Amino acid sequence: MAIFKAYDIRGVVPDELDADAAYRIGRATARFLRARRIAVGRDARSSSPELTAALVRGINDEGVDVALLGLVATPMLYFGVEHLGADGGVMVTASHNPARYNGFKICREHAIPIGGASGLQEIERLAGESGAPRAAARGRTESADLLGAYVDHVAKLAPADPPPFRVAIDCGNGMGAVGLVPLLGRLPLVVTRLYFEPDGTFPNHEADPLKLENLEDVIAAVKSHRADFGVAFDGDGDRAVFIDERGTAVPSDRITALLAVQQLRRHPGGRVLYDLRSSRSTAEAIEAAGGIAEMCRVGHSFVKAQMRETGAIFAGELSGHLYFRFSPTLVADDGLAAFAAVLDLLATARRPLSELVAPLDRYFATGEINRRVKDVQGLLAAIEAEHRAAGARDVSHMDGLLVSHPDWWFNLRPSNTEPVLRLNLEATTREKMIAERDRLLARIGESAE
Repeated sequence: MAIFKAYDIRGVVPDELDADAAYRIGRATARFLRARRIAVGRDARSSSPELTAALVRGINDEGVDVALLGLVATPMLYFGVEHLGADGGVMVTASHNPARYNGFKICREHAIPIGGASGLQEIERLAGESGAPRAAARGRTESADLLGAYVDHVAKLAPADPPPFRVAIDCGNGMGAVGLVPLLGRLPLVVTRLYFEPDGTFPNHEADPLKLENLEDVIAAVKSHRADFGVAFDGDGDRAVFIDERGTAVPSDRITALLAVQQLRRHPGGRVLYDLRSSRSTAEAIEAAGGIAEMCRVGHSFVKAQMRETGAIFAGELSGHLYFRFSPTLVADDGLAAFAAVLDLLATARRPLSELVAPLDRYFATGEINRRVKDVQGLLAAIEAEHRAAGARDVSHMDGLLVSHPDWWFNLRPSNTEPVLRLNLEATTREKMIAERDRLLARIGESAE
């Protein structure tokens, strides 16, 4: 089924994903998890109630109980799985995708994600089977209200007595406001609220804060209200992008570095994971703070698995996913927790966000550049051979091709769904970055589709 992706299930409703598919996915998930109880939450898309009802019916038909959380952000679903001691969870959401999409994010106990390499393919196979008998006794569905407990959970990362910061917040009509509103009620902040009402049609802009055009409103609010900082959440609340007091969007690898240093004050000597596309300054900041910096591949299921394997205390990706070790058993990405942690960072530092970021801006990066090519693997092999011959300092295949030279590095990462290479490159000078970028793009252009 084309709706099964690398990390979740997602498609256009009803052309690719409908109630029948949701029912079969519910049964398949319950069977795969061999669960007794599964937590289910949903976002505010117009298709979510119907898909949720069908999903729950499928779970119940396998004799499995459902804890129905209602309208929640994805991090609240993760917390709910842990808090309720459920055997797994399903969030009905298409995250930042346009309104016509919907889907499912699935996890097992302790909110351990289920991706393509960890069970999603088996769920797809089970969902494709027909004629499986229903359980003799249907499962039950009961509502569970965990809002207060969730807010207590993330509030632990906020400062105990923060200054009355001015903050501009854009929820993008997504689910971030569900937990954010009661949290703000506990804090002495002066808040400019943008698009707090959950609305699955996303009437103001896409709920994708990685696109600069979707940050225009919060940037304008930061400037006009002279805010200390701003934040924009994605559609399901598991990502956050921050704006400094000057109205400049802060790259998420810089936020990873700053929050890592903050976390290391609580956990000296801890291990921190950083997205392999991050600036070298990220690892340098972690190590300067006495931490162990370790690179990780892109994708929340990979990051969380590596955090569990290594005992890492924190992790961050360029996409705005920021991961916290909330307890020995709960590791999760949470945009609201990131907001609370940035409040704590600024309350402790007593300096503007731009000043904290400035020392990290010592290298020059291209940002991500996408190019379509004919033969992805063949081109990667050829480029690797050329750079090994040129004396590259280090070559890694953790995620695509990562090549490091003394004064610059690059990563070429294939798309999971199309013949596209994604280039990220950084150098010690702007001139070096431009020269190596242009040389690599010309080389990639020789294999253009």
